[in-house]
Amino acid sequence: MINIHKKTLEDLEFYTVLQQVSQHCITPLGTERVLKTNPLKTKEAVMFSLALTNEYVSSFYNDNRIPNHGFEDINKELKLLNIENTYLEVYSFKKIASLSATTNDIVLFLETFKEYYLQLNNLSSRIEVTKVIIEKTEHVIDKFGEIRNNASPLLYNLRQSINVIKGKINQSFTAALNQYSSQDYLDDIRETVIENKRVLAVKAMYRRKVRGSIMGSSKTGSIVYIEPETTLQHTRELNNLEYEEKEEITRILKELTNFIRPFANHLKDSQAFLVTIDVIAAKAKYARSMNAILPEITEERHLFLRDAYHPLLYLNNVAKNEETFPQTIELKQNSRIIVISGPNAGGKSITLKTIGLLQVMLQSGILIPVHERSKVCIFDRVLSDIGDNQSIENHLSTYSYRLKQMNYFLRKCNKNTLFLIDEFGTGSDPELGGALAETFLEEFYYREAFGIITTHYSNLKILATELPYMQNANMLFNERTLEPMFKLVVGQAGSSFTFEVAQKNGIPYSLINRAKKKIERSKVRFDATIAKLQKERSKLEKTGQSLKLNEKKKSEEADKLEEINARIQKKLESYQELYDSNQRLIYLGQKVDDLAEKYFNNKQKRDLMNELFKLVQIENSKRKRISAKQKKAEKAKEKQVKKEVEKKVEVIREKKKKEKELKAKQPPKPKAILKLGDRVRMEDGRAIGTIDKIEKNKAVVNYGMFTTNVSLDQLELVEAVKK
Repeated sequence: MINIHKKTLEDLEFYTVLQQVSQHCITPLGTERVLKTNPLKTKEAVMFSLALTNEYVSSFYNDNRIPNHGFEDINKELKLLNIENTYLEVYSFKKIASLSATTNDIVLFLETFKEYYLQLNNLSSRIEVTKVIIEKTEHVIDKFGEIRNNASPLLYNLRQSINVIKGKINQSFTAALNQYSSQDYLDDIRETVIENKRVLAVKAMYRRKVRGSIMGSSKTGSIVYIEPETTLQHTRELNNLEYEEKEEITRILKELTNFIRPFANHLKDSQAFLVTIDVIAAKAKYARSMNAILPEITEERHLFLRDAYHPLLYLNNVAKNEETFPQTIELKQNSRIIVISGPNAGGKSITLKTIGLLQVMLQSGILIPVHERSKVCIFDRVLSDIGDNQSIENHLSTYSYRLKQMNYFLRKCNKNTLFLIDEFGTGSDPELGGALAETFLEEFYYREAFGIITTHYSNLKILATELPYMQNANMLFNERTLEPMFKLVVGQAGSSFTFEVAQKNGIPYSLINRAKKKIERSKVRFDATIAKLQKERSKLEKTGQSLKLNEKKKSEEADKLEEINARIQKKLESYQELYDSNQRLIYLGQKVDDLAEKYFNNKQKRDLMNELFKLVQIENSKRKRISAKQKKAEKAKEKQVKKEVEKKVEVIREKKKKEKELKAKQPPKPKAILKLGDRVRMEDGRAIGTIDKIEKNKAVVNYGMFTTNVSLDQLELVEAVKK
């Protein structure tokens, strides 16, 4: 049973990889599943998951592309299907039919091309292809999301009757329109539409002469809108039929829901299958983004990673157009532990993390960026100790934490374990901590565990030389320029270049020589170190205060920018609404113009009125009904906003008034005496010129391109002439 601790995944930044993989998902459920991914529990599960991802990657490079797997979440619908006497809305059926069709397409495709996609076909073969859900849904609901007329005989008859009644209403209304128009009872507009009903526009003085139901009046009261009595009976009949139609539609939807209810488990499985496909596709796209492959997985205890890249570093450098240095490393039975040494900033930790991250990615079904001749094996555990991990909450120092980790390692470490330790032995006295680290390393060695450690301790480098199945490695460093080369070389320990780096940084050779002589005589004197640390602490405190001030300023600026951005966004939204509204009005205007031209050519009033009525009906069908309560609430809201705006305006006016009064009370500043050659500008002006001449309280100011006469009182000094 494979078990990799969450702390190891955090140390190796595995969750950052999952975040990057999730960005390739096309469904929210797929994204959620990816972010919850953990290393798989058995070797069989690892092999199956890797095969699925590898097969999907191959679909990018052949002519048999796997069909689209996008779908809308049906979890809400599945819950309703499990509750008796509930029914689904039309849109829910469209989602279910679409999901079912997408599942069928992928399952049938994978069955057709099972020679190419053997494991994907094994996965999809568990899902039954069911067409009855789609056929039944399409029989009831058309592609526009409307219930079909032939969904039931009763619905068909009701809709036929509704059409007949609508025809009668139009006929009776046209007769009343012609009758009252000839008697000059109607206004110039003759008719309008109120609450989706055609009504007569009757002159107020004749309203008692027109029999019918009053539906309202114009703002001025000069026109009364009346629905003719001849149409009222038909309208009532229409309302009854429309109510029956609504009841029949509800019955049809209940019947369709009851038909689909037994398929709830099948739909749940179909959705889970599509989510799995989304996860596999995301892993495949992530693999393609960094040329990742499926290396050979061996039954032997042998790990050989050739030209291995750290995924996060590689993708980051690709975005910056920078080079990434690959590493090659091998662990096998006769060289199972590698001790990496060398100077800081040489790439030791990155190499360690690369090996660990690629291993946990592979054991989570994610392909890795290595050479195709690489070999890997599956470990039961991957143990890591990376970073100092001080814990304020648990009062643990770096060394205490590391001892706790070593205790955990000693309990779990065996021959099926890969351990990764960065800066092994640090956190305590170099001699004592080094001795304990050496003992731990010997224990891991005798348990036949595979592992990689990084260290500066000489005793661990010596141990790696003495033990036959352990070896040294170092990160190459240019000894002449003392620059890192980011290349791992196995077989030789690396120097920390302590004295060489000191010499490069300008330390006199005589002092370095003295230091070398002191190494064997005594330890470093702590007094000087403590004094130095106190000075550094003082400097850091000052720097911290300065940084806090800068952070506060930046935060204030960010808030201001956010506020401005919100205002701009609001304006953009209102402009968009205005644009949409204008486009709609232009469209309506064009429609009305077309009808007017048609009427101009054929003089057919009835056709014109029918077309206009259709146009009005279409537009009204888009409007939302607002109840009197909602209207009242909206008006109250508008009043509230208006009051708030007026209050703000009043505050601004008051502020400006006070500023003006304060300015008036302040004594005027004494005017500077202007001389020839002074640079001046007009009061409240921006252009700056030079005084060429002064005569009788007037000055000739030269602006370069032109000169002008200006009163001295209107000028203010910018820069006095230099004597």
